[in-house]
Amino acid sequence: MKIIIIGCGKVGLTLAEMLSAENHDIVLVDSSSSKLQSIPESLDGMRILGNGASINTLMEAGIEDADILIAVTGSDELNLLCCLIAKKAGQCHTIARVRNPIYNKELSFIKEKLGLSMIINPELAAAAEISRLLRFPSAIKIDTFAKGRVELLKFRIRPEFGLNDLPIHQISSKTNSDILICGVERGNEIAIPDGNFVLKDNDVLSIVASPARAAAFFRNIGLKTHQVKNTMIVGGGTIAYYAAHSLLDMKIDVRIVESSRERCEQLSELLPGATIICGDGTDKQLLLEEGLAEAESFVTLTNLDEENVLLSLFAKENSNAKLVTKVNKIAFTEIIENLDIGSVIYPKYLISDYILQYIRALSNSIGSNNVETLYKILDNRAEALEFIIREESAVTGIPLAQLKTKSNLLICCINRHGKIHIPRGQDSIQVGDTVIVVTTQTGLKDIQDILRK
Repeated sequence: MKIIIIGCGKVGLTLAEMLSAENHDIVLVDSSSSKLQSIPESLDGMRILGNGASINTLMEAGIEDADILIAVTGSDELNLLCCLIAKKAGQCHTIARVRNPIYNKELSFIKEKLGLSMIINPELAAAAEISRLLRFPSAIKIDTFAKGRVELLKFRIRPEFGLNDLPIHQISSKTNSDILICGVERGNEIAIPDGNFVLKDNDVLSIVASPARAAAFFRNIGLKTHQVKNTMIVGGGTIAYYAAHSLLDMKIDVRIVESSRERCEQLSELLPGATIICGDGTDKQLLLEEGLAEAESFVTLTNLDEENVLLSLFAKENSNAKLVTKVNKIAFTEIIENLDIGSVIYPKYLISDYILQYIRALSNSIGSNNVETLYKILDNRAEALEFIIREESAVTGIPLAQLKTKSNLLICCINRHGKIHIPRGQDSIQVGDTVIVVTTQTGLKDIQDILRK
């Protein structure tokens, strides 16, 4: 597919890299020559200097035969204008980034009236992930499938759980729970394990289960499953606003530390239920005086990645809080993952997953059993995908044990009329099911792609 990306910031480049890796024809447009020059040589795609809302620039980019235009500049209004002009100049699908909370209640209206295919909001997506994590603080990461009926949860094995040297096939009887382990991260190695895989302390596990079964599993191994009662947030930007709004609705006490007095006054008006503290979030004494030691969760949302990481490390030493650390662009992700600073959220990757699943579904020529949900997991080296089965195919009506599936691929869950099944070898996929698959074989677009050629 031919995809035009307007805006070469963090999100734009991340999208370009992911879509280029899937062999799409990429055109990058930006009004800044320095941004275009900073694009890595390894990224295959045309670069065009110009205003993405200009019809001449769009014609140069090939809007007439483009399949999708994605506008992710720093301006919401410019993004919407780019999409509006693209719809008039071509026949492509359009995706706009709209971040300002003032538009949040109007997104459905904007999408319908402008004919947009999708509106994305990285800050709102990051806030939603924070809310999920503080509802279930035992997990490092939580992704949802089947409209929330199934969760993919990531957590680290501690010695007190009693799982060291345990083969996976003994997990259900040992913990008296019905979950499926679909991924293991051990140091720099990842695995999609079979039943004979032996777990070790400090492994990071990804499990699939319904929310109730996941909660039962965590309780049975001695992990806290109840949502936190309070949180301290450092940084009062847009993510903090969205997150605080959601957490207050969950009856969680919210304290926000923000250095800008003007922003503090805004937050006080926008979030009357929260406590707004005007001060330097890197002031250790201030954090301790404002209750860090007693905080059940600590969320770092400043604009500096390094500051967020160091603040989380400080909180780890001075509290038992659930830690959530925002990272935007830091290059040393493998080091961050080894720091054990709780849950790390990457807003640009959250949005990239949403767009990628839409493009996968759109590019599927069959259009029948395509991707409904997609997440990059296991250090971005594997994918968890949800397929809707709309018609019979080579994978339906056959026991799973008899399907010749690709290597490093696991069918994790079948949702049948709202009932969640952790599948066994005798189970089969039926029309009407939604099926969750985890695999290192990237690029799957249709459920039949799980089969060996």
